[in-house]
Amino acid sequence: MASESSPLLAYRLLGEEGGAFPPTGAGGSGVPSARKLSTFLGVVVPTVLSMFSIVVFLRIGFVVGHAGLLQALAMLLVAYIILALTVLSVCAIATNGAVRGGGAYFMISRTLGPEVGGSIGLMFYLANVCGCAVSLLGLVESVLDVFGADVTGASGIRVLPQGYGWNLLYGSLLLGLVGGVCTLGAGLYARASFLTFLLVSGSLASVLVSFVAMKPKDIQLAPRPGTNGSAVPPRYGHFTGFNGSTLKDNLGAGYAEDYTTGAMMTFASVFAVLFNGCTGIMAGANMSTLLQEDYGFFRGISLWPPLVLIGIYATALSASMSSLIGASRILHALAQDDLFGVILAPAKVVSGGGNPWGAVLYSWGLVQLVLLAGKLNTLAAVVTVFYLVAYAAVDLSCLSLEWASAPNFRPTFNLFSWHTCLLGVASCLLMMFLISPGAAGGSLLLMGLLSALLTARGGPSSWGYVSQALLFHQVRKYLLRLDVRKEHVKFWRPQLLLLVGNPRGALPLLRLANQLKKGGLYVLGHVTLGDLDSLPSDPVQPQYGAWLSLVDLAQVKAFVDLTLSPSVRQGAQHLLRISGLGGMKPNTLVLGFYDDAPPQDHFLTDPAFSEPAEGTREGGSPALSTLFPPPRAPGSPRALSPQDYVATVADALKMNKNVVLARACGALPPERLSRGSGSSAQLHHVDVWPLNLLRPRGGPGYVDVCGLFLLQMATILSMVPAWHSARLRIFLCLGPREAPGAAEGRLRALLSQLRIRAEVQEVPWGEGAETGEPEEEEGDFVNGGRGDEEAEALACSANALVRAQQGRGTAGGGGPGGPEGRDGEEGPTTALTFLYLPRPPADPARYPRYLALLEVLSRDLGPTLLVHGVTPVTCTDL
Repeated sequence: MASESSPLLAYRLLGEEGGAFPPTGAGGSGVPSARKLSTFLGVVVPTVLSMFSIVVFLRIGFVVGHAGLLQALAMLLVAYIILALTVLSVCAIATNGAVRGGGAYFMISRTLGPEVGGSIGLMFYLANVCGCAVSLLGLVESVLDVFGADVTGASGIRVLPQGYGWNLLYGSLLLGLVGGVCTLGAGLYARASFLTFLLVSGSLASVLVSFVAMKPKDIQLAPRPGTNGSAVPPRYGHFTGFNGSTLKDNLGAGYAEDYTTGAMMTFASVFAVLFNGCTGIMAGANMSTLLQEDYGFFRGISLWPPLVLIGIYATALSASMSSLIGASRILHALAQDDLFGVILAPAKVVSGGGNPWGAVLYSWGLVQLVLLAGKLNTLAAVVTVFYLVAYAAVDLSCLSLEWASAPNFRPTFNLFSWHTCLLGVASCLLMMFLISPGAAGGSLLLMGLLSALLTARGGPSSWGYVSQALLFHQVRKYLLRLDVRKEHVKFWRPQLLLLVGNPRGALPLLRLANQLKKGGLYVLGHVTLGDLDSLPSDPVQPQYGAWLSLVDLAQVKAFVDLTLSPSVRQGAQHLLRISGLGGMKPNTLVLGFYDDAPPQDHFLTDPAFSEPAEGTREGGSPALSTLFPPPRAPGSPRALSPQDYVATVADALKMNKNVVLARACGALPPERLSRGSGSSAQLHHVDVWPLNLLRPRGGPGYVDVCGLFLLQMATILSMVPAWHSARLRIFLCLGPREAPGAAEGRLRALLSQLRIRAEVQEVPWGEGAETGEPEEEEGDFVNGGRGDEEAEALACSANALVRAQQGRGTAGGGGPGGPEGRDGEEGPTTALTFLYLPRPPADPARYPRYLALLEVLSRDLGPTLLVHGVTPVTCTDL
């Protein structure tokens, strides 16, 4: 923080020119160079110059005159408490690693991340810009007090015309001088710092001596704005020297109008002015109402007034150059980090000696705009609020590091705790709103807008985000509290593990599974074939970046889990066992269907995956299409055999996991996979067949645990905004001996208890279902009691039954309708079909036959989910 407004957080202490940590060079390597100055010249002198600022000479009397000595001391106490708490945070962060160019901005951005750090860094930069303007306005004010044409008193030299335009001209000329020096380089200012320090020290020493040596005297006061000095009788203030009566009078507050702005002063407004200096010699005991009427009273009571003028001019020029240099270094750091793109690109330009003259010119132009305000006290509140935001951010950075409990946060400075950091944040925010609620609210709004802008642009991820450490800390804590022994069916939600071979052909399924998760865990799993014993390194770890980029581009809320295994089946077992953590583990396995359909490359048609022709993304990273192999050619060998595919399904069921097999998801209507509401999409049906069409169990009207799971999954999908407009239809097969409407009535009663809104339709049951054979063990339907031809005929019959209902409308009352909808228009088609997935047979030799029957059952049905549930998921109780 580079001005008199930042006495205890001078940018030099935080890594700027002349500080303990020199800034980066033109190359931006960020490696601190050898220290060129001693601690005294590099730290003490610049910091003291920042503290003994223009506010000491021009505003310390203003503070005591309005607030009184007691409240002034209270203001100082509050100010220094805020600063002391922030200094503790600064010391903790600064001793935990090298602080490079940008000072406090570097600390905040590398702790809180580019979004928050960049926004606060820009506000910190604006605070330095305003601080430079405050110093220049103070210098103009002090010059006109002596040389102005409207000056009162015999000591005035009336040569300079006054007025708003003239004041702006003087400020601009002084800014040109300051900007010229800063453009030539910070070294010129650094070499003059010690001389400036001696001049200011001598000036303040003369003021101290004058308080004791000067006898009581009358001092002519400046005329109020808007009055003509020649027409109004002169007014005088009385300097009494040390006097008990004067001390008693000055103890209490006497808030009055500010003669430069006409505004009524309050504790908060006076504190705003004081906080820009936060130091000074409290000599209010020997002054009277002179303090309210003449802000440059030091000169009038000095033994040698020119020495006070020298101190004022020296400290004003020093502070303005300090602020402009500090602002330019912050802006240069922001530009180097490329957070705001081409807007700040010219600020990267540096001279051969490393001076960022491009950033200096930027800052010069902004200071010129700020000078238009024209009033020192007007800017005080804005500058103070912006600095308080930066102070609060530093405290918040240290607080975040402390709460994150990261092992690498071990500063050598230990005189802090999370209590001091939290108190620092709270006190800064409190004082912001006490000083100026409007400026405080506006600054926070500006910070929010800038953070949103930086979030939309994206920032570097190599800095490290303390938010990630905090999230890890909290997630770990709450995962430990997520007790699987306390699970209840009424709070059940699907937690999916989707096994993906090549994501090029699985994008629609990725998005459909994302819709089915209903706020539950969603893991993308992939098995890389190989044996670690025969490999020089793990081939899985380098793949995570590509899969995480896939998750980002597909806009799915999924984790990624990859494994290395000799076979896909064993890899699937690994993922089913070890994916997730604690109470968040997959309970449902999702697989694509095993058929002969040629793989599709959805990367070529999906807009989210359109990439530049040169094969690189923004930032120079490889295009995602280069990170995944092309789709498998038709007829080429597969990594998974039909036998292992069915065995994987059987393994999941043995591990008490639900199973979903997805077929033809590439044909899903695109609007149903979008993130929108789907209200304008074409009307579709979602058909649900909750019975085992290959082998009715317990009668056609019976709905078992698996059927209820299937109903639950279909209902979850209908709750997704993109599927709101789709109609849920549930089909019941009417047996030969069952009266029409009986099963429908039972199911409607069940749906009412489960709060599921759906149409129920009864359809005639296919051939072979009417046989009264005794029940066999589920899974033995392939050869048990029926030959292969009969089983295939049953599958064909069931397939025809399902296809016959697709595209058929509803004729009201929930009954079957014809192919035409109302008014003769074609009825809605089926967008997705849910089918009951039978268990695989107990004999592994029957696995290929089982898969063949599933293929026949789901052939030409369009997008289809074959679902088998093994756990209760519905509840009718509160």
